[in-house]
Amino acid sequence: MQIQDLPYPDPGVPDARSGPRFLWWLGRNQLGGQLKSLAWGLLHFVSVSGLPFCVGLAVQAVVDRSGTRLALTGGLMVVCGVGIALGDTMLHRTAVTNWITAAARVQQLLARKTAQLGAALTRRVAAGEVVAVSTGDVEKIGWFVEGVSRFAAAALTVVLVCVGLVAYQPALGVVVAVGVPVLALAVFPLLPRATRRADFQREKAGRATELASDTVAGLRVLRGIGGEELFLDRYRRASQEVRRAAVRSARMWSLISAIQVLLPGLLLIAVIWHGVHLARAGRITVGELVTVYSAVMLLSYPLHHFEEIAMAYSFSRPSAKRAARVLSLERAMDSAGSRAAEVPRGDLYDPATGLLAPAGRLTAVVCGDPDAAGLLAERLGGHPSEEGISVLLGGVPLDELPLDSARTAVLVQDKDPVLLSGSLHELLDVPASGFVTAEAALTAAQCGDVLDALAQGSLDAEDPMDARITERGRSLSGGQRQRLALARSLITDPEVLVLDEPTSAVDSHTEARIADGVRSLRTERTTVVFTSSPLLLDHADRVVLVHEGEVTAVGVHRELVHQEPRYRAVVTRETEDEAAVGGVRDAEAALGGVLAHDEAALGGVLEEIEETA
Repeated sequence: MQIQDLPYPDPGVPDARSGPRFLWWLGRNQLGGQLKSLAWGLLHFVSVSGLPFCVGLAVQAVVDRSGTRLALTGGLMVVCGVGIALGDTMLHRTAVTNWITAAARVQQLLARKTAQLGAALTRRVAAGEVVAVSTGDVEKIGWFVEGVSRFAAAALTVVLVCVGLVAYQPALGVVVAVGVPVLALAVFPLLPRATRRADFQREKAGRATELASDTVAGLRVLRGIGGEELFLDRYRRASQEVRRAAVRSARMWSLISAIQVLLPGLLLIAVIWHGVHLARAGRITVGELVTVYSAVMLLSYPLHHFEEIAMAYSFSRPSAKRAARVLSLERAMDSAGSRAAEVPRGDLYDPATGLLAPAGRLTAVVCGDPDAAGLLAERLGGHPSEEGISVLLGGVPLDELPLDSARTAVLVQDKDPVLLSGSLHELLDVPASGFVTAEAALTAAQCGDVLDALAQGSLDAEDPMDARITERGRSLSGGQRQRLALARSLITDPEVLVLDEPTSAVDSHTEARIADGVRSLRTERTTVVFTSSPLLLDHADRVVLVHEGEVTAVGVHRELVHQEPRYRAVVTRETEDEAAVGGVRDAEAALGGVLAHDEAALGGVLEEIEETA
């Protein structure tokens, strides 16, 4: 896979049982790129390691006054230089390719999992953790994947150099062959502690990211209640904890780096000291001493990759663990389904609660608990967070349909829809039936003032549909964002549209016009609205009260307000004391009616007696 071939047609099915297994799976799926990187790495490192031999041969040729050998050595050094340049260039190219393709594969896997789980993802994993995995953790995972091949090339080069030194000059080569493995393994006792500190740092950083993400998402509410400073102090404390953890982790890695500098220096001193004694004794030549000395100096270059791969694994392991945790999440229902792809029609029925939304009618659902309303809306859309009895559409269980078919049949708009950056035309360019135009949807959602605001904010856009929308629609008010999201949902024109509090951020006059617009635009289409607004409830063909997970009352708004106390308490925000006072007033009125009736009856009897007399 090359960078220009991205994205992957199919990123595959990851092994998400653990972080190391996920890293191993990524490496196996990039075997071709890893082998290319290994080959170019061997060329580069072997060419670098060949220079000391060339230098030793050149020095010895000068000592022996051999011009022919000196010329041959010069040619050999040119070959090594070409190998170094070519190998380093292609190694960097293949390593970067491995890094980008691995990161792209992880991001595609995360995007696919997010699309499969939908709104249920953030109920099972914090939104901040998902952000951390898809940004910083992806980089750490890619770093380790691309570093494996370079480490393998460096390790093979070290082995080849040690074997070559033993064959070239056994007296010094044995010292190097014994000392180099000690250098490579000397830092291993420190790695567990460094890994723990790195894990602790990543955990603190993840918590800080979650806090920042949640704070930004609720910034408007925080400003309304004056809680900005409180959350700012919390984030400051969290960021300071991250800083302290990063400093402790950096101290350990600096110690490892110092050992990687100190021990090769000690080995070099030992080789020089022993080599000088051998040279003075006439057991080795000056050229051989220079060769071994240069080889030991240059061995620090491939040995540096031992430290790098240890650091990369220490940082990527917790990142891979978090990514595997997200990727291991499964839907409560099978995405493939057991039925052929179709879009059923008919009544929408939830056996778990007894909720029935007749086909072609506007049904309003009232729940006293907003969280329960959100879960029920997800169930109606075929996205339950837990396994259970499936919702039926026209008698067909949604969990038996393929995921695409279920989502085509039932569209759920949650209470906090997201607007992506881009033009208004791009925002409304969604899969749709084609029967509802953008103008009709915008009119039904009462987006006239939104178009005016976008046109004023985009001076270079003659058509409001070309006006740019900032990320998450931050330049718009909450009500404007809500209406644009509603228009986007109306354009899709699904068989069943489920709206969770679609007008909670708009004023009452606009809300009444939206109710009229949605009702007229969704004629002969099934629409379910979760709301407690009397304006929306009054426009519904059918109102259902769901209390403690069960349907307890069905009717129209005006009847339920007078006949159902629990419904009245939710819709009118009536407290228990007010309900008690209302009950007393009703009893007094009833008693007054009885007394009046009795008085009238008694007066009638007296009149009859007088007439008889």
